[in-house]
Amino acid sequence: MRELRMVDLATQYEAIKTEVDQAISDVISNTSFINGPAVKNFQKDLESYLEVEHVIPCANGTDALQIAMMALDLQPGDEVITASFTYVATAEVIALLKLKPVLVDVDPDTFMINVEQVKAAIGPKTKAIVPVHLFGQTAPMHSIMQIAKEHNLFVIEDTAQAIGSEYTFPDGTKMKSGTIGHIGATSFFPSKNLGCFGDGGALFTRDENLAKKIRMIANHGQSIQYYHDEIGVNSRLDSVQAAVLGIKLKNLNKYSSARQSAAEFYDRAFANIPEIQTPARVSNSTHVFHQYTLRLKGLNRDLLVTALKEKGLPVMVYYPVPLHQQKAYQQEGNYPVTEMLCKQVFSLPMHTELDQEQLNFITQTVVEAITQLRKKQ
Repeated sequence: MRELRMVDLATQYEAIKTEVDQAISDVISNTSFINGPAVKNFQKDLESYLEVEHVIPCANGTDALQIAMMALDLQPGDEVITASFTYVATAEVIALLKLKPVLVDVDPDTFMINVEQVKAAIGPKTKAIVPVHLFGQTAPMHSIMQIAKEHNLFVIEDTAQAIGSEYTFPDGTKMKSGTIGHIGATSFFPSKNLGCFGDGGALFTRDENLAKKIRMIANHGQSIQYYHDEIGVNSRLDSVQAAVLGIKLKNLNKYSSARQSAAEFYDRAFANIPEIQTPARVSNSTHVFHQYTLRLKGLNRDLLVTALKEKGLPVMVYYPVPLHQQKAYQQEGNYPVTEMLCKQVFSLPMHTELDQEQLNFITQTVVEAITQLRKKQ
């Protein structure tokens, strides 16, 4: 059996090696390493794929979130609502800009931000909501956009884990994740569904004025060289990474289908295991499975993870400590679902190159480990 990895980038590369190598060679030959043709072409291709007017590439996903908040003129002390069950970057940039992260609980089945908790958290200083499209499907954007409109709030979508997922509104309108709110922010970290060979990120918006401002902020606050109209940062996607992303973007739908097929296999294998809750699918969003994350009920998750790793199965826990319990972001409040999930969830290998032999090994190993653990407890 081929070596099992949480994400198999080596095998994925082998399938597109000729195209990727040529694309990188072209960048080296034309020496346009920053904002070269590869960046401009990728930007246009991604705009077309997402059906959004403006894509602004940047250096990484964390920068994308920070630039989004800078572009919205959020001021120190302003409050930004987001979920406690997410990666630290979502809250990190809020605090970095001297804004106040207001953390709320999530849904126990989808792991997405809880809309009712968002409503309850809104106060006079609230200026924005950052829904996280966690693990590969879109948060309840119809409700979130209604809340934002009612309270005159901005919405910044953190779509680092769900690029390519599609959300359907009650009227049948379909939009790609990241293109629904005022600004979308994503990461092209190598392990992402659309990942480069280093760091990279991008912002999306339909607002021309916002797009202009975002571009300026990402380029030292200038639209014309040496004329700085905004306080900016240095955050650019380099041409080599854009060249890689341009090739991978052509394959993104195929990659999503491969992930979905693997997830369906996992679902069937675990359907009759009472201790396992497989990932819920919301009816109005496709799921592109950045992670395949299970809940383990009635058994000790950490003992299971240890047993699986001893059997040669790589597994990960996203996330063992909620943001509201992190030393840098501690908040008082009631977060029963988040705290429960942090004790129950674990993620299995999920990528575009999983073959039948690997899937059989993974599922059999999990079922056997749970059976053994069940006997011990």
